[in-house]
Amino acid sequence: MTVDPNAVTQDFPSPQPGHRRPGAARYVVPALAAVAVAVALGAYGKVHDPTGTAFNLAGFSSTGAVKSWLATAAIFFALVQLVSALMLYGRLPGPAWSAALHRWSGRVAFLLSVPVAVHCLYAMGYQTYETRVFLHSVLGCFFFGAFSAKMLLLRSERLPGWLLPIVGGLVLTALTIIWLTSALWFFRTFGVTT
Repeated sequence: MTVDPNAVTQDFPSPQPGHRRPGAARYVVPALAAVAVAVALGAYGKVHDPTGTAFNLAGFSSTGAVKSWLATAAIFFALVQLVSALMLYGRLPGPAWSAALHRWSGRVAFLLSVPVAVHCLYAMGYQTYETRVFLHSVLGCFFFGAFSAKMLLLRSERLPGWLLPIVGGLVLTALTIIWLTSALWFFRTFGVTT
């Protein structure tokens, strides 16, 4: 069989008549979910009477120390996610297992952040008595909303190439400011203790 290199190439086939392009729902549903999660967490934290109940782990001197170290571990794995994302997008050289590193570092970061958030909402509630605390409360709710949106967007096909990096960047930025207004504040105020 011979192939004519000068032959006219065929265009992509036209979409089937019944095939529709994905609608706005692929953006609206994650956005609505993000708002719902963030508002629900904030409302719960505001109307719930803070219990002040503290948990502690063996080897740690206080709840603040436990939460600060868990948050620090979460921000470490979030930074691993950033580096592995840069590898996936070709901005940094990376191994073939960059995608697995990206997925698992995100999972670990999220799992580490959950007990911290549960304690914040249950024991302390949504507080606004000073700027640092207000920022921490708002961004804590925003983080889980944005994270929910990102997880839903990951299930969508044919997203614009810029969308996931933007949403991921918002999640990372929120987590970083949460860490700065809590764990770093704790370490600077009480010292780096366990």
